Amino acid sequence: MSTEQQSREPVVVERVQTGVRMEKRLLKVLKAIAELKDMTLGDLLVGIVRLAFEGKVPFSAQTLKEIEQLKALYGMTLKASDSHNLKERKK
Repeated sequence: MSTEQQSREPVVVERVQTGVRMEKRLLKVLKAIAELKDMTLGDLLVGIVRLAFEGKVPFSAQTLKEIEQLKALYGMTLKASDSHNLKERKK
């Protein structure tokens, strides 16, 4: 943590519980990344979104390598180009 970050006042936020549905294998990979980084899934998601909103890349090259391994482990084949072409499996 930089000296600037250490001297800043905490930012007060209000957290809310949410019920978000997402693809099962994607969630498994996200949970595994959070575990690797010793953080909660919620904190990981907030970090990814905040960086994306600022136009920044949320993951280092090393983390991207770990993500590729986790995707293979959990059989996650989804790509960004699949985003608007997903169909829910009938139960």
